Amino acid sequence: MFSVKFKARAVGLALAGACLSVSGAAAAGVVVKSSGPSAGTYPVGKKVADASTITLRAGDKITVLVNGGSKVMQGPGTFRVGEGATRTRARFARLTRQGASNRARTGAVRGGAKGSVRMPNLWLVNVAASGTTCLYDLENVQLWRPTADEGATYTIAEKGADRQVEVNFVTTEPNRALDPEGLKLADGSTYTITGPATEETNAQTVDVKIVALTETYRQPDQLAAALADNGCMGQLAALGDTAEAEAS
Repeated sequence: MFSVKFKARAVGLALAGACLSVSGAAAAGVVVKSSGPSAGTYPVGKKVADASTITLRAGDKITVLVNGGSKVMQGPGTFRVGEGATRTRARFARLTRQGASNRARTGAVRGGAKGSVRMPNLWLVNVAASGTTCLYDLENVQLWRPTADEGATYTIAEKGADRQVEVNFVTTEPNRALDPEGLKLADGSTYTITGPATEETNAQTVDVKIVALTETYRQPDQLAAALADNGCMGQLAALGDTAEAEAS
């Protein structure tokens, strides 16, 4: 029969092991950009432990956000995820800063494949892209359009509801506040956004689901994990472009 002393020691070892497991699970990076032959093995949103190694083939390029920074790995070669990460800098801070879109007129930046236009701040609703958007403040929502060469009117309607509102972008204005008195976005709801028709094209319609974040994420890897877990892949792609640019 086990002694009381032995049992106490066993319980202590079990608790220590549990603490180590939790600590190890917390130290996990998130893939935010992936291309090449191994992209299927390391898709965007995949979590990889900081202490793990990744073996890449020729043509592979993987960007991972880890605790406090980012790391770009380019094959062929074997890499330890958490070693040699580049600390995030001003551009990343501007992209992820809460409330930045409400303080100043926000333009657009170019990044990603073939100089595609990216949102300058994560916490904007892209009126030209379907998908899920994570937001912190549903009372002060800013809408953003990637093309701002002339004035345009967009219509926003909640799925399954009769009410809709029009949002008028003037001249070269890239972003516009959504009046909560006219339409307040709700957590978990999906909205249909219809853009203007032109002589060459029909009106473009996209569906956007809203997810309200209730926790502030201080570390890049934690923010990336939250976006991935909630399916906010457009915002995760913006993180990936910025993280790669800063680490290159």
